[in-house]
Amino acid sequence: MLNFAAVKLSHSHSHTQPPTAADLRVDVEAVLRSRAPSVARRLPGFIIRSLEKFVCQKQMNEMLEATAGLRDADFCAGILERLGVTYSIIGAENLPPVSDRRVTLASNHPLGGLDGIILIDMVTRLYGPGARFIVNDLLMALKPLHGIFLPINKHGAQSRAAAAAVDAAFAGDNPVLVFPAGLCSRRGSDGVVRDLRWNKMFVTKSIESGRTVIPIWFGGCNSGFFYNFAKWRARLGIKFNIEMIRLPKEMFRAAGSSFTITIGKPIPPSSLQGGAAAAACAQHIKETVYSL
Repeated sequence: MLNFAAVKLSHSHSHTQPPTAADLRVDVEAVLRSRAPSVARRLPGFIIRSLEKFVCQKQMNEMLEATAGLRDADFCAGILERLGVTYSIIGAENLPPVSDRRVTLASNHPLGGLDGIILIDMVTRLYGPGARFIVNDLLMALKPLHGIFLPINKHGAQSRAAAAAVDAAFAGDNPVLVFPAGLCSRRGSDGVVRDLRWNKMFVTKSIESGRTVIPIWFGGCNSGFFYNFAKWRARLGIKFNIEMIRLPKEMFRAAGSSFTITIGKPIPPSSLQGGAAAAACAQHIKETVYSL
């Protein structure tokens, strides 16, 4: 078992100026004024203050100030250090030799944010810099992670440039991280917390590019409040996942925690099934992850 405490990395290199705390400041009231001015004018001040508290605006800004100037994996390491979060790895011997960087790491998505930060830290420590992470395009608001994130639009048309960037990442020589479910896990009617259906894209792209798939199980879950919030949102017929505004609170709730990541046996591209069988192959890999 490998154990990782949060210590600063020294891997990030960029010719662009890293974002400052001022660039990243969270301001709920300003967002409302710019995105929904008519709503902002009608909202009483105490409602806005309640929203600021709900999304942990004060704690988020303190975090951003403490990590100002850091980017990519260094930013992730800074977040983990400030939260006092550590993690251990089981099954590291299943990884191909580190010289074989052309791997697709497919993980369940239990936490909705902190799990991604930890996986970026883990992959960078194991493989060095250069990993790319396919994410919901809404996360591009996190400017310090622009060097790692590859955005996928889950709420509209995918741009040609974004699709080309994803293709280039799979065709390249660096590890690619993906949460195939796209959204973080939900609690089912049986009370079990599991990912939603996995998208087949990571299978088809790995076949096309000759990449080995590494199944990863990330142990952890959010609070009962988060899952109940998601359940009632769905019952009310609201399609947009508004429970995402709870995720900062879930991250701070996890302060001081230690997580376990289990790495399964690699799946060579020759064992992957494409075409009409790709969706079933993705679900089979999902079940493999949940069996780890």
